Amino acid sequence: MVLTSFSTMRPSTSPRRSRKRMTESARRMVEKVAAFAIWLRDRLTSKIAVISIIALLAAGDLSAQQPPSATLNESPDKRWSFSAAASIYVLPDMEYVQPTIIANRNWLHLEARYNYESLDTGSAWFGVNFAGGKTVEWEFIPLLGGVFGDTTGVAPGFKGSLAWWKLEFYTENEYVADTSNHSDSFFYDWSEFSLTPADRLRFGLVTQRTRAYASDRDIQRGLLAGVSFKRMNVTSYFFNPDTDKPSFVFAAELKF
Repeated sequence: MVLTSFSTMRPSTSPRRSRKRMTESARRMVEKVAAFAIWLRDRLTSKIAVISIIALLAAGDLSAQQPPSATLNESPDKRWSFSAAASIYVLPDMEYVQPTIIANRNWLHLEARYNYESLDTGSAWFGVNFAGGKTVEWEFIPLLGGVFGDTTGVAPGFKGSLAWWKLEFYTENEYVADTSNHSDSFFYDWSEFSLTPADRLRFGLVTQRTRAYASDRDIQRGLLAGVSFKRMNVTSYFFNPDTDKPSFVFAAELKF
């Protein structure tokens, strides 16, 4: 009975068929792995492309928001600085406004004025900035300008200042060579000597020689008082206080 039972028992599959099935299973697994690898590659490629585009757009946006590195690294003495000033003249028989705009960059000085040398007259100036000193600080700006309007001509001149402790002397001078009538050529002067007892206050003396308006005095003398607020300076001038026809000048300057 034992022999009979062993003789009647048969394996479920033959070795050849089993190896064939294992080969087919391995092939299907390899195909699935290859398909998954292709799918994963496509997905990663698309994501990398999207991320790259976003990164490029972000970089472009940041570069547009930030100034060029040359501007960031530019030293302060190579940048432009500007000031705009207006002086209101209150005279016994008239009033007028005298504006001035100044631009500086390192050694370069540019300036434009109106109603300065004469009423209804403008002038444009080119100059060179010089400065130095520690205990005694000084500035000197030689100028060359062209005058046009009711008065026409060429005007060499200069600006200068000396400062020590709380004292300062400032002057601006020019000679207007009138090209239409040489006899109308004129030397102009504005000078101040002031004391600054506090950081924002100053008081002092002022003189001027001008042909912008008529005056009984060739050289007018007066007092000044000024106050500063951050980038703004405001100064009042009182000319000829010892006469019955004094003059007033109210000046404001904004630096930026």
